[in-house]
Parts: sequence; C-alpha cells; structure tokens
Amino acid sequence: MIRLFNVYYPTRTLVLLLCETILVGGSFLIATFYLLGPDTYIVLFYENGMLEIAGVTVVTLLLTYYFDLYGPRRIPEGWEIYFRLLLVLSVLCFFLAGAVYLFPGLYLAPHLFSMGIALLTFFLVFWRWAYERILCLPIFRERVYVLGCGKRAGVVVETLRASHIGTEVIGWKGESEEHGSPSRFAQELRAFHCPKPGIDRIIVAMEDRRQSMPVRELLDLRLCGVVIENSSALLERLSGKLSLDGLNPSTLIFTEGFRMSASQQLLRRLLSFAVSFTALMICLPFFPFIILGVRLSSPGPIFFSQTRVGRRGRLFTAYKFRTMRQDAEAHGAVWATKDDPRVTRIGRLMRKTRLDEIPQLWNVLRGDMAFVGPRPERPEFVRWLSEEIPFYDLRHMIRPGITGWAQVRYQYGASLEETRQKLEYDLYYIKHQSIGLDLLIMFETIKTIILRRGAQ
Repeated sequence: MIRLFNVYYPTRTLVLLLCETILVGGSFLIATFYLLGPDTYIVLFYENGMLEIAGVTVVTLLLTYYFDLYGPRRIPEGWEIYFRLLLVLSVLCFFLAGAVYLFPGLYLAPHLFSMGIALLTFFLVFWRWAYERILCLPIFRERVYVLGCGKRAGVVVETLRASHIGTEVIGWKGESEEHGSPSRFAQELRAFHCPKPGIDRIIVAMEDRRQSMPVRELLDLRLCGVVIENSSALLERLSGKLSLDGLNPSTLIFTEGFRMSASQQLLRRLLSFAVSFTALMICLPFFPFIILGVRLSSPGPIFFSQTRVGRRGRLFTAYKFRTMRQDAEAHGAVWATKDDPRVTRIGRLMRKTRLDEIPQLWNVLRGDMAFVGPRPERPEFVRWLSEEIPFYDLRHMIRPGITGWAQVRYQYGASLEETRQKLEYDLYYIKHQSIGLDLLIMFETIKTIILRRGAQ
C-alpha cells in the first residue's frame, strides 16, 4: 500500500487510476489525430487542444471517483462495474454537450468529442474486464497467514477478504479459541519454512502474546523474508480508524503521531479561515431562499443555537439554520434518528445537502471551530459518553469541525456503538492530522454532499 496525505491506498488502485488517466487522454488524442491529420499539432498546442483534453480527463476521473469506482471496497457484482462506467460516460456526454453549447470556443473539430467518447467506452470497458482478470492471477496475490484465533483474528480475516488490496488468507485457526494453543501455532508456522516459505506475510492477531506467541518460529520466517506485521497496524491502515479494542495509554504515548508543530497548527487555522470565509461569501446569495424555506416550514426562529463542547472542553455556542419543529426537545435532549419525525420537510432537505450547517462557518471564523475536525457534541452527551467509551475525551484535544474524517468515512452516529465507531475515525484523524489530510477530507466532503450520505 502507498501512503498519501497520511492515508493508505492500495497500490493496485493507484495503478488503476494511472492507467485510466492514460486511457482517457489517449482516447481523445487518437480521435484528434484521426480527424485532423496534419493540423493536429496546431490544434493541440496553439488552440489549447491539450488543455481541453486534460480538462476532459480530469472531469472523467472525478466522475469515476464519485461513482465509487476507485473505492477501497471491491464491488461485489461484476456487472455493476460496467453499469457505473456507462453512467460515468453518459454524464460526461451531457457535460461536454453543455460546455460546448455555453462556450463554443471549446469546439475543436466536428465529431471529435463523439469519437473520443466512443473510443473511451471501448477502451474502459475492455480495460476493466482485463484488470479484474489480471488481478485474479496468483502472481498478483499476496499469501497471508493470520496468527491467532478468536474475535480479533476474525476481524482481521474479514477485513482482508473485504478489502481490494490483493491478499489471500491461506490459513487461520478460526474464531474458536480452543484451537489456538502455542504448540499448534508453532507447528503450523514450521510448515512455512526455508528456502521457500510458501507465504508472504504473517499477521499477528493473538489475544495474549506474552505467554503464547511462537517467537522462535516467527524469527526464522522473518529471516527468510516473510513480512511479520501487527494486526493493529494492519487494521488501522486498511480501515482508516484507530481501533479501541486493545488500545491502552502506553500505545498512545509511544506511537508516532498525536502531535503537530505550532507552524502546522497556524497553517491549519489559516486554511480553515480562508475556506470558511470563501464558502460564506459563496453561500450569502442563497440566504434569502433558505430563510424563506425555514419560515414556511414551521413557526419559530430562523437560526438555531446550541451549546457544544469545543477544544479542551471549552463550551461555545454553535449556530445552524433550524431544521426541526420549535418544540423538538420539549422532553429533553435526544439524538436525531433516521426519518426523525421532528425534522420538517424543508429541514430534511437542508440536512441532506448540509445547508443547515452554513451558519457554523461563523463559528470557524470566530475560532470556536475548525473547518475540519471531530464534530462537536453537546455537554449532556459528552458526560455520558466519556463514562461509557474509553479515550472519548481525546477528541477534545483539537478544535471541532464542520466536516471530518468520521463524517466522510462513516454514517451519522445515533447510538452508543455508532458513536464508538466514529470515535475510532476521529482518533485516526487526530493521530495523523496534517494539511494534506485536511484537503483530502474537504475534497471527499463534496462527494458526501453530492451523494447525500451520512445525514439524518
């Protein structure tokens, strides 16, 4: 896997992205050479042809990304890949038609875009078909043995099998702990031995390592070139979250991360301010329509204010456009649920499109929040969650945010278990926070809003 912006991506996904970049640009270049012949050089380099093809390539890749064709999880049904590809190409056709209609200067030659899309359709469908079959070859699969049994080993096996990183689990002891004696582990490891171990990687997922880990056998295999890896590091890399199971203070103290220099904090603050100010200026013209919608949806104030917990436990007032009835919490504070009856019809649309959170840009400008960070929670819930979930207070190390790693990677948390899952994503973000990761989250937030995910 390759690390970009403190997030790990499968190497095969980046190879897929690179190859499809070449295919998209190449399809339109071939069409240009075929239709224009000797005039191709003039069109490409003197009439901005190369720039237009580069723009079409970027738009195509963005559409492919937004249709989840570069996702970390493999699409279970093969036909769905081709269906999504055709959707991408259909949207691209409408985009190009609209662009040429609005800006006639983009028209390079008759039938150029039509021929380019026709070629691209053939190349992409054939490439995806070949790609899926090439990856099934044994040479491109890493053989993995999971050393351990019980729940933790089961989670590792399930994660590996669901991921799209080219691994094949060739053995583990199962979820029952009765088959996980030290002697049985050692005996099985001896079967993978020099000079040809027959295995590429071992994931150590044992519940009690100090008493039962076969150190000698692991060392022998390590010296034979087998990669030995801790299950915690693997799960963090694949899932993008820091698992609370087995997490202890010493792990947090001695691990890399959970720190950022003063200069980086200043840059993050400037980035949050600039993005929030720009977004607020863009959204200002829509304020009258939003205010009218809130006013017509139900009686009550336009804005909704609520006390939230910020950095280092400091309380602040967060602002939103009101999306619920005025008496929504007449019986006390409760989490929003799916299809919550307290939410108005206009409010439901605002929540799906995140329009209700526009006033929180003011909180960012004031310094109460950052643009990216863990979502701020209410004091009533924080006291309870801090008692029920270990390390929950760590999310208050930094400013809360309008969007965050948990928001783009997980659903809305409306229960104790879901809040625990979101905390694991928040801890991953706090551990790996950087300018690059913030920019990535902002980019993925656009996809989350467009696909209307994660809101209730």
